Amino acid sequence: MERRIETTADGSTTLYVPALDEHYHSVKGARTESGHIFIDMGLKACSVAAPHILEIGFGTGLNALLTLEEAERTSRPLRYTGIERYPLSWEEVEPLHYSTHPLFQAMHRAPWDTDVCLTPHFTLHKMQRDAHELAHCPLPPVHVVYFDAFAPDKQPEMWDENLFRTLYRLMAAEGILTTYCAKGAVRRMLQTIGFRVERLPGPPGGKREILRASKP
Repeated sequence: MERRIETTADGSTTLYVPALDEHYHSVKGARTESGHIFIDMGLKACSVAAPHILEIGFGTGLNALLTLEEAERTSRPLRYTGIERYPLSWEEVEPLHYSTHPLFQAMHRAPWDTDVCLTPHFTLHKMQRDAHELAHCPLPPVHVVYFDAFAPDKQPEMWDENLFRTLYRLMAAEGILTTYCAKGAVRRMLQTIGFRVERLPGPPGGKREILRASKP
């Protein structure tokens, strides 16, 4: 699948997929969007001392990188599980210039389907498979879900109700799910499953609203 590097509004880069007419991150600011939606509205909103984070759509690794940086900054230990059906190689990610830190390369070169302790505060487990297979995967309770799949009109199978029911089952009580998508249909689906859903302000200069769902 062809992917092109494009610069976003905050100066950070993203990948564009012509076949889907879709970007991996917001053109309004890749790093700004990821930090706001997943770190500020997700990880920081979780009160668990040592949370387990599940990312749907590992992609470029930007969300994982920002999470690692936050874990190191706060000395907060966490476990990070990222699922990705179509992994990117380090050779594809390196030109994005997200970080020159050796840990970012180590993250991408880490073996799949095994725990890798990158730092005393960050344990990574990457899964190369379809997200729908999570229904059959034994995972520890999940405290934060980063839902970062391509948009519903580009990748509708990723916004299937059965997948979100699986995520609900995997999540611990008071677990949090954050996503950039604020479509009414997605919000109502989450509510039907049993989530409490909030519409929150989007990132600076980006989407007007995002969604945060929590499991009662």
